[in-house]
Amino acid sequence: MTALAEKVYRHILVERQDGIAYVTMNRPKRRNALSVEHMQELTDCFRTLGEDRQTGVIILRGNGPAFCAGHDLNELIGRDVGFYRYVFDVCTEMMDTIQNIPQPVIAQVHAVATAAGCQLVATCDLAVAAESAKFATPGVKIGLFCSTPMVAVSRNLPRKKMLEMLLTGEFMSAQEALQYGLVNRVVPDEALEEETRALAEKILEASPFVVGIGKQAFYRQLEMPQHQAYAYAKEVMSLNAMAADAQEGMCAFLEKRSPRWQGR
Repeated sequence: MTALAEKVYRHILVERQDGIAYVTMNRPKRRNALSVEHMQELTDCFRTLGEDRQTGVIILRGNGPAFCAGHDLNELIGRDVGFYRYVFDVCTEMMDTIQNIPQPVIAQVHAVATAAGCQLVATCDLAVAAESAKFATPGVKIGLFCSTPMVAVSRNLPRKKMLEMLLTGEFMSAQEALQYGLVNRVVPDEALEEETRALAEKILEASPFVVGIGKQAFYRQLEMPQHQAYAYAKEVMSLNAMAADAQEGMCAFLEKRSPRWQGR
């Protein structure tokens, strides 16, 4: 991971273990609030990891008492509309990058995730939450409706539950988040790191090349009409079937042996 090793970040920590990259938001005194610089660092880090063939899965986590408290409000006082548009453009770019890179990104949520922090959880491909984690889009309480977080979170939650979160600003428990589809699983606090890693390791068993194809296809077909989605998916799957890893995987299954992935 030479390209990443040469980078120095102020607000995030990055390490890699056995094909898993850990990206840790490291502004604990600010509850990992998303300043412009913090978001730009995350975007740069995800893009760099996205080009790293040695990284198969990325786990996003946070240091300190919160997973992420949303935008850094210190940057949002007394600015003009051009600055606000810039902030939300930077945020959108970060969220899009998470879903555009080939590796699955798992949110490891140990505590509260609010506003754009809740948006981060919703944007990640998968999420594992500790039992004590909580989620909210509380902008309405401070006069700044969570309109951009709403985009990602509403694509995870049913409409009425989403509106309840947006209109009341109240917290959703980890169990509710599981019930309504914001997270994949809820685990005891002390097992969070182990369970998140276990999920990452399960993904690593597959061909990273094929996982990348599948992740891209998933997001592209999601908003298509069904007939268009089938036409698109047919082409993706036809080309996928010709890949070396697809041929190897099918042969390995028929021969009752473990596949030897080639990454192509």
